[in-house]
Amino acid sequence: MTSQTDDQLPIHDFPIASGVADFVRNIAAVRTRIAAAAERAGRDAREVRLLPVSKTVPEERIRLAVQAGCRELGENKVQEAARKSAALADLGVRWSVIGHLQTNKAREVAAFASEFQALDSHRAAAALDRRLQAAGRSLDVFVQVNTSAEPQKYGLQPDEVGAFLRELPQYSSLRVRGLMTLAIFTSDEVRVRECFVRLRTLRDRLRAENPELIGDGGLSMGMSGDYELAIEEGATCVRVGQAIFGARHVPDSHYWPGLTDFADGTAAD
Repeated sequence: MTSQTDDQLPIHDFPIASGVADFVRNIAAVRTRIAAAAERAGRDAREVRLLPVSKTVPEERIRLAVQAGCRELGENKVQEAARKSAALADLGVRWSVIGHLQTNKAREVAAFASEFQALDSHRAAAALDRRLQAAGRSLDVFVQVNTSAEPQKYGLQPDEVGAFLRELPQYSSLRVRGLMTLAIFTSDEVRVRECFVRLRTLRDRLRAENPELIGDGGLSMGMSGDYELAIEEGATCVRVGQAIFGARHVPDSHYWPGLTDFADGTAAD
């Protein structure tokens, strides 16, 4: 999002990080912005987890990012994540799947992922739980919420989340850690901020009703174009890809079906 601060680069202007020094510099820049956003909101920057998103990034560049300090990585597509997890197993990276899950991919997620941030259906919960039980594993999950009311987006509607959470304890291998959302893809900061406020307000209401249902009460929201706004509104995890790895050449609609790619550089990470 180009209008957050005067010096923020639009996403399509982020240069490709091709060496360890590039990654060190980019990560430091993102952390500086995280700290500044947290300070504006009267928060402790240590409350905000940075999840680097490595989708479309080749394995050799991911190795450089790990050398620069990335110890966990987010991926949208299960097949890509599983391939990278196997190829980079020697690095000891923690993998987070942040994109929609088709139930026939549950076995793969159960085998390698440490976290799944896009849970939005009982079918997915049941499939994951069955595979996790068979593997003797458990999995941290965030429930995805469609805070922008866009029909092409995945995620539960806000008024469906409470009932969904009350059913999740039956899937004993899933550990609910909080809620996740993708804000509306626009350069209008007011509309973007509304999505983040909606998720925080929902989390606060659910936690007041039954704190056990929401786990840690985390809020995964904010990407390269809007993570500062998200932090100002309470994000505890920001998913940042292009600001760390550099601009992608694959359109966002490849990863988020139905998404319009905006000319101003606003994009999904």
